[in-house]
Amino acid sequence: MVFNYKLGITEINNNRININYREAVRGIIFRDDKFLMVHSNNGDYKFPGGGAIIDEIHEDTLKREVKEETGYIVTKVKDNIGLIIERHPDHFKIGDIFEMVSSYYLCEVSHEKTSQKLDLYEKELGFDPVWITLDEAISTNENILNSTSKTISPWVYRETLALKAIKDNFDLIKKI
Repeated sequence: MVFNYKLGITEINNNRININYREAVRGIIFRDDKFLMVHSNNGDYKFPGGGAIIDEIHEDTLKREVKEETGYIVTKVKDNIGLIIERHPDHFKIGDIFEMVSSYYLCEVSHEKTSQKLDLYEKELGFDPVWITLDEAISTNENILNSTSKTISPWVYRETLALKAIKDNFDLIKKI
């Protein structure tokens, strides 16, 4: 594994705290040193992917989520190269903790693109698939994180960490 991060609450001291758990997968897809990312109308970039349905294996989740968010068809799922665990107070259940575990997989996609099948919130955020360099995505996300904007998408910090880890280890990742 190339990267492994824990964000937010690192220790839970009370066994009676309820943890609401979500498992997610994210596709790391690149061609000619450009990465397939999802751009939102908040200006940020994220890896395509999302939450697994109960009993869904990671490969099936990746294929479904990448197609829904970008229109591209995953043709090959390679290695899991990263993990980011995020914990924070649950916004919907006061007193609970929300934990999301995101696994990042190298993937390949077809050259043809079909139509996106976005959820309502994804449509509202104007999700748009783009091919972009790591440096451009990192710079854009860092500018957003350093701004005083109140419309920072919750994934920007997580995705920026992943982007930087991929950049730092890109020679290794290209060999996988």
